[in-house]
Amino acid sequence: MTTMRELITELEARRNEVRAMGGEEKIQKQHERGKLTARERMALFFDDGEFFEVGMHGTQMGLAAGAEGRDKPPADAVVCGFGKVDGRMVCAAAYDFTVKGGSIGQTGEEKVTRLRSMALRGRWPIVWFIDSGGARIDPGATHADMLSLFAGSGHLFREQVVMSGVVPQVAAMVGPGAAGTAYIPGLADYVPMVKSIGSLALGGPALVRAVTGQEISEQELGGSKVHCEVSGVGDGEFANDRECIAAVKKYLSFFPSSCDEAPPVIPCADPVGRRDEALLDVLPESARKSYDMHKVIRSIVDQDAQGVADVLEIKPKFAKSIITLFARIGGQSVGIVASQPAYLGGILDVDAADKAARFIQVCDAFGIPLVFLQDVPGFMVGSKVEHAGIIRHGAKMLHAMSAATVPKITVVVRKAYGAGYYVMCGRAYEPDLIVSWPTGEISVMGAEGMVGIASKKLFGGVEPPAEVKKAIVDQLQKSIDIRTVAGWGLVDDVIDPRDTRRVIAWGLEVSRKKKVERPAKKRGIMPV
Repeated sequence: MTTMRELITELEARRNEVRAMGGEEKIQKQHERGKLTARERMALFFDDGEFFEVGMHGTQMGLAAGAEGRDKPPADAVVCGFGKVDGRMVCAAAYDFTVKGGSIGQTGEEKVTRLRSMALRGRWPIVWFIDSGGARIDPGATHADMLSLFAGSGHLFREQVVMSGVVPQVAAMVGPGAAGTAYIPGLADYVPMVKSIGSLALGGPALVRAVTGQEISEQELGGSKVHCEVSGVGDGEFANDRECIAAVKKYLSFFPSSCDEAPPVIPCADPVGRRDEALLDVLPESARKSYDMHKVIRSIVDQDAQGVADVLEIKPKFAKSIITLFARIGGQSVGIVASQPAYLGGILDVDAADKAARFIQVCDAFGIPLVFLQDVPGFMVGSKVEHAGIIRHGAKMLHAMSAATVPKITVVVRKAYGAGYYVMCGRAYEPDLIVSWPTGEISVMGAEGMVGIASKKLFGGVEPPAEVKKAIVDQLQKSIDIRTVAGWGLVDDVIDPRDTRRVIAWGLEVSRKKKVERPAKKRGIMPV
């Protein structure tokens, strides 16, 4: 009879085999590519490197898996577990590229399914570290009906949708994600990518070549630059695994563990009443000149002892005319949606509307208050954007912002024109506090634009003299000046820019226990 000590010795030997992953040679190749292994990533992610591994002994299964001589890939190419991150429980799955290219096997997916179930029941965030060639195609299978099992697959995507808005979902692209592993980030809330290593594509270069004949590299097809600057699937590029994992942890720090909780409030040494004299000089004298809205944001959000703003920007290189980022004010998490006059004057286009709509939805799902900083000339016009569906995409942002029931605070910094004023939470869209700097202008469009459209008609198709045109502009300017708007009671206050941080803190305080009633319905229908 085998003794307990012998069984434990055998167990430890099996565990060590699994921990060895694909073996020293494949681990070395992983490191030569500039990548950590799946287990190194998990150790770096969890507090003190400790986590409970789920399904460690799982290996390849299916109709052909038991055949004589078949290999038994360690952990079936995915390391799953749960542990604490900054003291809070989180579930994580790391695909192991050293074992069968991190491909999704039947047992591996059974393990991740178990992990998703744990995350949903326990109301814990779930994180994927994706470094995978996609679904596994086993050329050694001896039974043709292996492929027919595909008809019963696909649970992971449906389950991701069920989890959406219940717990935070993060898909970190620390390597390739092809086919099945490309839809995981497509459905996740946050998708950081390792620069020039992370990639996403429904079909990799080999499949593209076979189907279309096109020769293209993995990075050219769906690399981090493509998805963080062009497609908008990625939320940010990071230099290496360590920076990417740090970004995941920072992202989670702004969020509650689930929609059932309030966002965390952390101790803050930065006084909410702090005033920054630099805000008096941030705007150029001419309203036609641009400036960087990041300067305003950095001044009003929480800073560390060195004066560095505590922020995490989402999609910083995509749709750059609008800024979306997480920050804190008085230790409380906020989502900031801000115009960026430094890029195309802050005008909204198709991508900017999509970027903002998604960010607003994520904040609303997890109870994170929204702060809008307006300097917006409106939506872009012309045949190009009309053909791209600017109305439909703009309506996404309008829908998301109108449906949001979290606290909403609006600050008009300079321009607030047309539908841009609406989608950036103008007065009609239930801001809990709406204020303006003395430089604010709220109107259907700028005075010069109105005169440009109407002057020829008023003067019988003839361009009026410059001095006459200027007189009309000056008169219209008075009507859209924030003092006139405030006189109608359509903003709550006109504030000293130096008081912006304190005013937002007041807005967060007054709206903390807000209740919003909506008509009973199954769901709203977002334009997509």
